[in-house]
Amino acid sequence: MPPRRRLSPDQRRAELLDAGARLFAEMPYERVQMEQIAERAGVSRALLYRHFPKKSALFAAIYERAAGTLQAEVRIDPDVPLTGQVAAGLDVHLEYFAANRNTVLAANRALSGDPVVQAIVFGEHTAMREVVLGATDLTGAARAAMSALLTSWLMFVHTLCLEWLEHDRPTREQVHSMCMGAFTGAVAALRDSPGPEG
Repeated sequence: MPPRRRLSPDQRRAELLDAGARLFAEMPYERVQMEQIAERAGVSRALLYRHFPKKSALFAAIYERAAGTLQAEVRIDPDVPLTGQVAAGLDVHLEYFAANRNTVLAANRALSGDPVVQAIVFGEHTAMREVVLGATDLTGAARAAMSALLTSWLMFVHTLCLEWLEHDRPTREQVHSMCMGAFTGAVAALRDSPGPEG
């Protein structure tokens, strides 16, 4: 093991997260060992365990950081139609999913019963729903209906993406097309249907 470099606690934590993120992306969750992560980061196992007492805690921190990065990359542009903004946000997520297949599957399969990881997964759904809602000028009952639509649509996207990542079908292009078709179709149906007083 190379000599350990002096880093601040935050720098060391970031380095450990980077090393763990690479390994979780490279192989299934079950095959990743804490010893491998320590070796990749060039630290002792004891130091790694001081920062993260177990593998699931390290994974949760990695996934939370990734979720925050994805949310930051989805920006609201008032000059772009809502559908275009949703399509761009979907592209950002599909790019991450494609590059981190094992990580996404771990969060939704191996760690599907971990409350911390699941809170991150569905917390991102909530954040994305609020981003899209923020791009509309809806209020009252119309906003509530759009919120319900987005909650359901995000679950559809979630399920379809897991099928793609786990089975390589449908294709990424088909996933994008189906997700956007579901979104535009649902929004059109909502727009054309009578409201609570209709």
